[in-house]
Amino acid sequence: MITREKPERNTGSELVTGIGELLTVDPARGEESVLHDAALVVEDGLIAWVGHADQAPAADRAVDVEGRAALPGWVDSHTHLVFAGDRSGEFAARMAGQDYQAGGIGVTTRATREADDQTLRELVAERAAGAAAGGTTYLETKTGYGLTVPEELRAARIAAEAADEVTYLGAHLVPEGITAEDYVDLVCGSMLDAVVPFVQWADVFCERGAFTPEQSRRVLETCRDAGLGLRVHGNQLGHGQGVALAVELGAASVDHCNFLSDHDIAALAGSATVATVLPACDLSTRAPLAPARQLLDAGATVAIASNCNPGTSYTTAMNFCVATAVLQMGLSVEEAVRAATLGGAQALRRDAPSDGRPAVGYLAVGNRADLHVLDAPSAVHLAYRPGMPLTWAVWQEGRRAL
Repeated sequence: MITREKPERNTGSELVTGIGELLTVDPARGEESVLHDAALVVEDGLIAWVGHADQAPAADRAVDVEGRAALPGWVDSHTHLVFAGDRSGEFAARMAGQDYQAGGIGVTTRATREADDQTLRELVAERAAGAAAGGTTYLETKTGYGLTVPEELRAARIAAEAADEVTYLGAHLVPEGITAEDYVDLVCGSMLDAVVPFVQWADVFCERGAFTPEQSRRVLETCRDAGLGLRVHGNQLGHGQGVALAVELGAASVDHCNFLSDHDIAALAGSATVATVLPACDLSTRAPLAPARQLLDAGATVAIASNCNPGTSYTTAMNFCVATAVLQMGLSVEEAVRAATLGGAQALRRDAPSDGRPAVGYLAVGNRADLHVLDAPSAVHLAYRPGMPLTWAVWQEGRRAL
């Protein structure tokens, strides 16, 4: 089983050759981002060369993938892995016709608080390993099922052990026994102070039944002042101010985006805020599918993420999310792959080198060597054979992990 521990990098160079179809998703290559009869060289955890197999340089080792397709590892930019408990009953009720309500988060909050550290750590590691086994090589996850200072701190610490990026989501739901305004004071005060050493991002559930636009603005502005990047849960349950707020404040992403006006779509298209769509969640809640096709046609940047969580999307299967985006959201296979790799990297501001870290999300010289090889001759098979276990091999930071 793949773990999320930092892999030990192989010494020397490794040639991965015999790639029948290579989706580099490299913006610099433009229309030539798909190569056939391709190869790449990995060295010191980075990509050292990409091109046609017959032009490949010598390397210390070679692996022949025998005509299989390869693409960047998935970048899953939206998950909620730090939880305990089961909400299958809620899911069954929803499938029987009940509407989804944000308040179900409280069920998970109680179960998560009751779990000891070791149990919670093992649950998170298991979920992260499942994501990696399906081709996910870069992973974000959030706090948000603790909702007290000690519990949010515990969630942040455990998340930081398992994920590449951690998001502070203290503003997930107002817990019982406290007013919304007092809870926002806590989220913007001692809770934020406690988690800051372990997180890179802040998020807020700007939605009916959760936080108002005014409360959301206060949370986001305070977290921004504390040095955190911004993300927003918005426009999931109905039309609202989540998208507008995210764009105004320069958030890296606004996630869900099920209910968008023409103005929302235009605002996203004219901004650097990524619209992250969550296909598995849309199916699980029987919500209108996020308008990914309209967003792309308008010029917005789109990411696809799993939204793994116990209530509305209990899966880390990015292959499934990509297939759903193709089959039901109107994206081409290449568009969906791009959204689940480069799009996710853009939603995490990891599509360019920063702070001494290489870029992720596409295959180019100097980027982190994260590679996903399919047991199929083409990435089209992700949608052509939905639900099939197509992940054949995974390289993460230059090390073969599967």
